Amino acid sequence: MNESHFKTLRELSANGNLTQRELSEKLGLSLGSVNYVIQALIGKGYVKAQRFKNSKNKMGYMYILTPKGMNEKVRQTQEFIHRKMVEYERLKHEIEILRNEQ
Repeated sequence: MNESHFKTLRELSANGNLTQRELSEKLGLSLGSVNYVIQALIGKGYVKAQRFKNSKNKMGYMYILTPKGMNEKVRQTQEFIHRKMVEYERLKHEIEILRNEQ
């Protein structure tokens, strides 16, 4: 799973009523990329889409994280935190070395 998949899962878990256009704006991805990511997440069973009527003439979708999708979001969040903590410790050590060189 790449970063755009993870960010999409996070956004959809917070608000499944977002349109693909709104997701595109929030994530900084093209509309086509968002569509591709959502289709991939649906294909993996992490998200399901339910149609609903959001105006007189349009049908919209509500994106719902499945239990499998919630588990994957939690797993990815844990991995993200671990990566960032390792990065933080590496940078902290590097800064300490630079300070000692002065």
